[in-house]
Amino acid sequence: MGSVSMLAALFLIGAVGGGLSGLLGLGGAIVLVPMLLYIPPLIGVGALDMKAVSGITIIVVFASSLAGLSVQNKNNLVLKNMVVIMGVTAVVAAFFGAIYSNSSSSKTLLLIFAIMSAFAAFVMLLPNKESDEEIVLENIKFSKPKAALISSTLGFIGGMVGAPGAYIFTPMMIYILKIPTKVAIGSTLGIAFVASISGAIGKLITGQVPYIMTVAVVVSAIPAARFCAGFTKRIPAPILRKALAVVITVATVRMWMDVLNF
Repeated sequence: MGSVSMLAALFLIGAVGGGLSGLLGLGGAIVLVPMLLYIPPLIGVGALDMKAVSGITIIVVFASSLAGLSVQNKNNLVLKNMVVIMGVTAVVAAFFGAIYSNSSSSKTLLLIFAIMSAFAAFVMLLPNKESDEEIVLENIKFSKPKAALISSTLGFIGGMVGAPGAYIFTPMMIYILKIPTKVAIGSTLGIAFVASISGAIGKLITGQVPYIMTVAVVVSAIPAARFCAGFTKRIPAPILRKALAVVITVATVRMWMDVLNF
């Protein structure tokens, strides 16, 4: 069930994870997993195993991405046809990736994901000439075949390693599909929401979700995601890209530490 101090820690973790999810379109797992694993034992309130962490995380990603998505949609920062194309292809590809992963070593899978994460961090640091003028969604054009190829590739590898990697979608949208930063962030939340549906259902029906602790995270993550999502439209695009670069770089370093057994 969890002590009061553990639930309080989870509440604060949910607020941070949900806030970053809404603001930067991260989905949330990239922030929540390390925080849930390392912060409770660090502050002496107990520890969660990876099974509990994964159960909590998928529900929080589902809830916070939906909360942030609703705000980004009101702000006209969600390209719906791109979300449908990339969300559906990512989910289907993830299914086949999960099946294929049975024939690959966990070390190989982690290495693949770490390389992808490093690439995402690199491209976020590339210069990008983008104005902060009013965005008109109807004027945004993108290659549907490219979008499907990107999402199927990321989905397949994400399915192999058991992590959706929503944070990698945003750099790919910005630098390959040429989508404005703020729209890429808003649309990534849509993809994260679509991608989390099947995982959330699976975890719930198989009893892998610790309900009390999950509620402690979700009740702070949802309002934090909605609140911070409102700032995406106001913050200059270059600052958002730099913030994303920092978060992705931190995640990349952590993954490479796992790969190299540090």
